[in-house]
Amino acid sequence: MAEFDLNNIKRRMNGALTALKQEFSGLRTGRANAALLDTVQVEAYGALTPLNQVGTVSVPESRMISVQIWDKGLVQAADKAIRNAGLGVNPVVDGQNLRIPIPALNEERRTELAKLASRYAEQARIAVRNVRRDGMDSLKAMEKNNELSEDEHKKNGALVQAATDGTIANIDQALGAKEEEIMQV
Repeated sequence: MAEFDLNNIKRRMNGALTALKQEFSGLRTGRANAALLDTVQVEAYGALTPLNQVGTVSVPESRMISVQIWDKGLVQAADKAIRNAGLGVNPVVDGQNLRIPIPALNEERRTELAKLASRYAEQARIAVRNVRRDGMDSLKAMEKNNELSEDEHKKNGALVQAATDGTIANIDQALGAKEEEIMQV
């Protein structure tokens, strides 16, 4: 008899939550955060390379990110990559250092970022619901093939729904925290 794998369903749902938190780390708030540059790819040695693999990213003060580029020849490429990343920041080249001042956000930009965070959260909710649907479809197929009784189907279905509800609650909680962080003046 086949076994229903609830842990796989939970793992996939948590993957959606992890991806959402990664997306949130790239959203700029009024404070400097090294994770802001995690998505930046630098043209280095003929390939796109993450910024943190060509230099050291640090946050020396609350409104400044510093990037110490290891190879002098990549300073201009890193500068260009940060400017073109759509983060709304402009690095200042200082030798092999890039200093990136983080400007305060105006109200319009804060609202825009909060809407973007909501969009990211909705995408995560959709991903979780898709995993739920896959789990429910799997249960139906198992019952149809007589691998599962009707009672086991209902019991496992309730467990899948509980995992879905818990993960969506975590997504909503993460969204609330990110919106609060964005809207702080």
